[in-house]
Amino acid sequence: MTMKKIFEGVFDEEVHTNFLKFGRGDHKNKYLIEGKRQAKKWAIKAGAEYANFLVRRCLEKINGSVNIKGVIVSTSDLRNEIDFEIKKVSNFQGVRKHIIDTEIKSSQILDLMVKYPRVFFALSFKGDGFVLKIKPKGPKTEKKGKDGEAPVVDFCSLKTENKEIIKELFFSVGDFQEVYINHTINITDIIYPTNVENLKPTEIRELAKKKGILIRNVNADGIEKTSEAEFVV
Repeated sequence: MTMKKIFEGVFDEEVHTNFLKFGRGDHKNKYLIEGKRQAKKWAIKAGAEYANFLVRRCLEKINGSVNIKGVIVSTSDLRNEIDFEIKKVSNFQGVRKHIIDTEIKSSQILDLMVKYPRVFFALSFKGDGFVLKIKPKGPKTEKKGKDGEAPVVDFCSLKTENKEIIKELFFSVGDFQEVYINHTINITDIIYPTNVENLKPTEIRELAKKKGILIRNVNADGIEKTSEAEFVV
């Protein structure tokens, strides 16, 4: 999970890919997530940045087939790569939504996620001990809250009994009844490849690294804590 990796000093391809869209400056209210402890499970709401992570982690807990509904969003037409039923493919300004509502093996989606790490999987399904719901559309900026209030977090919804995923999502928080976390991504510099004059604009964008500071704001049961981590990704 990107935020956790940065605080652990792990700057891999996943983190690099997730930061491609950020330019210089402060990017506030990113990777929003909130959680509530219920009787035997947790109720999680998260921004679109968590969609692929949640889909992957939940599918890893399923052996065999599962009913999946939602969209697979890509700039490429994946119909020749997908080996299960697609209800429809829409195309708007080069963004394709592969709409699915079918029963398939969990491994079929997991294999696609490995092969296409930059594709967006907005999928809903349930399994033993969890229910995952993700809005069937491409990633959008969270809706702004009322004056002085935090943005609304409702793109992803997860109810789960899995303590491991809670530890990963809310790393370093400890036990809680209610928690809300937001991040500010401050890009202070862009480090371009040395052979920039020989590269195409798309190649420069892909290879350029972002340098900056990640600020994590946590409110757990009314106690606020801020931490920072430097990065070059």
